[in-house]
Amino acid sequence: MLGVAVAIPGVAQASESPLAGAWQLVGYQVQSQGSLKEVPAMGEHPTGRVIFTADHRVAFVLTGEGRTVGKTDAAKSALLNTLVAYTGIEQIDGNQWCTQVQAAWNPEWVGTTQCREFQVEGDRLKVLTPWRHMPNWPGVTRSIITFERDK
Repeated sequence: MLGVAVAIPGVAQASESPLAGAWQLVGYQVQSQGSLKEVPAMGEHPTGRVIFTADHRVAFVLTGEGRTVGKTDAAKSALLNTLVAYTGIEQIDGNQWCTQVQAAWNPEWVGTTQCREFQVEGDRLKVLTPWRHMPNWPGVTRSIITFERDK
């Protein structure tokens, strides 16, 4: 029997990934480039998850601690400051994954490529973003995010 592999443009091809599966958020710190001080910008107990599929899709959702239902337009708008969410196609190269963002909580991210450094230690995933201006807080910052693999 003869097998033929066909690559379809726009469709990620499956391959073994150290990130495949679902990961629960266990820590989120934001570091200021100016002071190098780390702060829990989303609270001491934020919630979230990142899911990597075998066909290289990624869905990333983080929410801040203490979110409540927004009853006014201003309160609903303020909820965006305690949310980070995006999805797209990821590609892994060494200890970096880059996502071609297809949908996001902030329209500025749609169509961009978001890259993250990562390190897997057992069931822990540590993620470090590059220094950047994040829509949620002022100044140049980077995020230090820790996940635990779902069992």
